[in-house]
Amino acid sequence: MLEPLRPDPDALLALAKQQERRASPGRLKVFLGAAPGVGKTYAMLEAAIAQREAGVDVVAGIVETHGRKETQALLDRIEQLPRRSIEYRGQRLAEFDLDAALARKPALILVDELAHTNAEGCRHAKRWQDVTELLDRGIDVYTTLNVQHLESLNDIVARVTGVLVRETVPDAVLENAEAVELVDLPPEELLVRMREGKVYLPEQAGRALEHFFKESNLTALRELALRATAEQVNARVQTFREGQAVQAPWPTAERVLVCIGPFGAGNVIRAARRVAAHLKAEWTVAYVETPAHARLPAEARARVNASLHLAEQLGAEPLTLSGASVAEELLSYARARNVTRIVVGKPSHRGWRARLHHSLVDELLRRSGGIEVHAIATDDEPALSLQPSPASAASPLGPVPWPGSPRRVCCARRCSRTSSSRT
Repeated sequence: MLEPLRPDPDALLALAKQQERRASPGRLKVFLGAAPGVGKTYAMLEAAIAQREAGVDVVAGIVETHGRKETQALLDRIEQLPRRSIEYRGQRLAEFDLDAALARKPALILVDELAHTNAEGCRHAKRWQDVTELLDRGIDVYTTLNVQHLESLNDIVARVTGVLVRETVPDAVLENAEAVELVDLPPEELLVRMREGKVYLPEQAGRALEHFFKESNLTALRELALRATAEQVNARVQTFREGQAVQAPWPTAERVLVCIGPFGAGNVIRAARRVAAHLKAEWTVAYVETPAHARLPAEARARVNASLHLAEQLGAEPLTLSGASVAEELLSYARARNVTRIVVGKPSHRGWRARLHHSLVDELLRRSGGIEVHAIATDDEPALSLQPSPASAASPLGPVPWPGSPRRVCCARRCSRTSSSRT
């Protein structure tokens, strides 16, 4: 039987904010793509026309067709706002007219190219700021965005493509969107569209094919777009689960949690790596510090650090948790992260360490609910000069403290959870 699990206060606050955004005056939908030419604007116009045919008051605030006849044909079916003409350095620039949009106040407005930088003289420096004001005034917005414009991915895109993208959008804009629709196109098809002149004019297309629009770049950008969309969906799922104190895992995706101790863990980590690869699952390798960690010999501490380093080399997220009970900390973390499988070591030798491990495995099996538990024999290691605490020996099925590392391991993605008392 699962023990009652109280909702996480931070998750409840995040869930409340998420619901507040959904109940806010204006709602945002982002059509996200890997690169120009995948069909974001076309998909946005199709969705807008469907809304108009359903009786919604739809207006095109600013939509860039880039000379594409099919896109222009869709745009002609929607009411369009005149653009604002601004003189800048001797040139006349046509910008989105925010004041005209607010005065017209449609139910839904289309604002293309979210990362665009406005000309001097506009109220806001960035178009995403225009969109924020529209949302605050109760107007729903459809917009488009290429993944390379997300602020958190700026350095990654520069390393992959060799191009520094200067127009960026804060990640919070995407995170606060009511919906994100991925508009996907395989790199091979996008390159064909480029060569046929369906993305840029011929002279522009030639330069693009020589630089940014290489198949390797497009493949990497496509993966970033897929991950960004998946992470946004996963974040919402996790916020809801934690806010509602959902205990059983939702098997929407496999997630593997590996528990290691101060004994041999190399083969456990490698076996878990094979399991995660087979399931195409995210996996985390965790070590739980307990009050007994102060008595852990230097040899065992070094072994823990080596195991976490091995896990990171094999692609896992290394993690250190703190608490009085290994089982309690593991299960708490697993439920919060929607883990579907826990992998734990089972020593192949006899003695008190075997009893301790078996007690941990028994407790995980007894309390894990819908989470699968896999016990794998650990490496045989020299005996440690460390004895189990009297409390552990007296209560083999109760909370079993496990000695832990005397310091936290520096991880690529450190867990922010720390030890706290639980009931």
